Amino acid sequence: MKLYGLIGKNLDHSFSPEFFKNKFQKEKINDASYKLFPLSDIPEFKLLIQQNKDLSGLNVTIPYKQSIISYLDELDLHARNIGAVNTIQFVNQKLIGYNTDYLGFMDSLLPILSSRTIKALIIGKGGSSLAVAYALKQLNIDFKFITRTPVDLNDLSYSQLDKTTITNHNLIINTTPLGMFPNISEYPLIPYQYLTKDHLVYDLIYNPEKTQFLKFAKEYNAITKNGRQMLEIQADYSWKIWNNFHI
Repeated sequence: MKLYGLIGKNLDHSFSPEFFKNKFQKEKINDASYKLFPLSDIPEFKLLIQQNKDLSGLNVTIPYKQSIISYLDELDLHARNIGAVNTIQFVNQKLIGYNTDYLGFMDSLLPILSSRTIKALIIGKGGSSLAVAYALKQLNIDFKFITRTPVDLNDLSYSQLDKTTITNHNLIINTTPLGMFPNISEYPLIPYQYLTKDHLVYDLIYNPEKTQFLKFAKEYNAITKNGRQMLEIQADYSWKIWNNFHI
């Protein structure tokens, strides 16, 4: 029996077990299972590996997409360039890190992009935001990060988000956990009143289906999308990696 799973901190409401259960049933896979492995801190990862010798692959979620790297033997080119890992392949007692988040985001974004000139604002600067930024680079879309305490000169603070900035950036992506279940009343503090029907507002969160972030954006007629499809696509890519399919 091959064992797969997800490591992260708060995993009670993850979609992954149900997704892979359905996938195994649909594809008549009888020799695989998928489990949640909550870790209170990343050093617990070593013990997890020692206690689960039948592990064949892992997904990685908040907050360990960057800190997991030091526990891996190798990174593929994209994960190395992104600086974050969400998929681990077990090969000949080696742990190899990949990033399928950027593929999930890019594949889910492309069908709803318009032909007009697009510039993006990425809210947050954690592991998920790095994958989003990498995807935007592949699509030749200029972007800026929005953070509470900007470090890089190209980053913006929330207080710098005026009408001109919002108007000039018609793709806005939330990569923070603000608004994720159970804290559904939270949301990024951006000036929503400057959004229009020409804006595309994307939230990587998928639980709840409509976050407060997306609800506010919808009030100003922006096009909105949550992260469910991205999660499904990246999970499919993870499965292909675990089973040595070319991606």
